[in-house]
Amino acid sequence: MKHTDVGIIGVSGYTGLELVKMLINHPKFNLVYVANSTGGTTLKELHPSLNSVCELEVQKADVDECANVCELVFLAVPHKTAMDFVKPFMKKGMKIVDFSADYRLTQDVYEEYYCPHTDIENLQNVVYGLPELFREEIKKASLVANPGCYPTSAILGLLPFLDKRIANTPIIIDAKTGVSGAGKKLSDVTHFVNVNDNMFAYNPFFHRHAPEIAQKLKIDFDEITFVPHLVPTTRGMLSSIYIQVDASIDAQKILQDYYKDEHYVRICKNPVDMKNTAGTNFCDIYIKQKGSVLFISSSIDNLLRGSSSQALVNANLMMGICERDGIPNIAYVP
Repeated sequence: MKHTDVGIIGVSGYTGLELVKMLINHPKFNLVYVANSTGGTTLKELHPSLNSVCELEVQKADVDECANVCELVFLAVPHKTAMDFVKPFMKKGMKIVDFSADYRLTQDVYEEYYCPHTDIENLQNVVYGLPELFREEIKKASLVANPGCYPTSAILGLLPFLDKRIANTPIIIDAKTGVSGAGKKLSDVTHFVNVNDNMFAYNPFFHRHAPEIAQKLKIDFDEITFVPHLVPTTRGMLSSIYIQVDASIDAQKILQDYYKDEHYVRICKNPVDMKNTAGTNFCDIYIKQKGSVLFISSSIDNLLRGSSSQALVNANLMMGICERDGIPNIAYVP
C-alpha cells in the first residue's frame, strides 16, 4: 500500500504537537519532515512528551528541502507568515493545508482585519476546509484553508437552520474557549494569575473570527453578534447560539436529517459540554426550541476539531483516502 510522505512547518506550538501525535500512528501518512523558524533541535526537546515516541530532527523551515521529501505539507504557522510559504509551495505542485487565516477570507475582509495580502492569486485557488460544507471541493484541492476554531463550532451549529431563520433577525453567538486557543506564547491575558478562577470576554463584536463566520454562512456581518470568552480550562470550546426561526418547524428533525450522514457531528439529547469532545474530532450539538427562539449549543476541542484533527481530515480527503484515517475518536474523560 502506497504511503504519502508529509511534513509540518510550525511544529513548535500546540497545534503542531497535536498533528505529530496523530501522524506518527497514521496508517497512510509518513511524517518525514518537521520544521520551525529556527531549527537546530529535536521533537523530544521541543515537546518532552514525545521522548522515546518520536525523535525527528527539527529543521529550519525551507521550501525546497520540504518539497524534495514531501507530497503534502501542513502549515501550522501564524497569519501573514503562511503566505510566504504557500506561494512557492504552490509553484512546486505541493498539496497544502494552511492553519492560518491567510486564505480563509476574501482579500478586502482579510486586509481589514489582518494585513495586506501578498498572494492574491492563490485566493482564487483555495478551498475552505470544513468537510461538512465543502467535502467534494476539498477532494480536488491543492490548497485548503483550515477553518478557525470559533467558526467551526458556530457554523456547524447554524448550518441546518439558516433557511428557517426569520429574515433580518440577529444571530447571537456567545462562545467560550480554553486557554490553549491563545497559543503557546505567554501574554498578560493568558498569565496563570489572570486566567485562574476567572472568566472574561475579549474583542466583543469585532473579533477576527466574526467576519469568517458571516462570510462562510453568506450573511451580512451586521447580522452576527459574536462575543468570545476565555475560561480557565486548558482545551475545549462551547458556543451558545441564539437565532429566531419559524415557530412551526421541527428543529430536532431538521438537525437530525441535516447531519444524518456525518460521522463527526453528534446530535445530543442533553446540553453538551467541553469534556466529552476533548481529544476528539467530534462536534457535539444540542438544541432547544421555545416558540420562534432556537438555542443551539455546540462543543468541540479547539485544538483538534478546531484545528489539527480537522486539518488531518482535510489532508485525508485531498489524498483520496478515508477521511477517518488517523483521526482520534475517544475523549479525554475523566
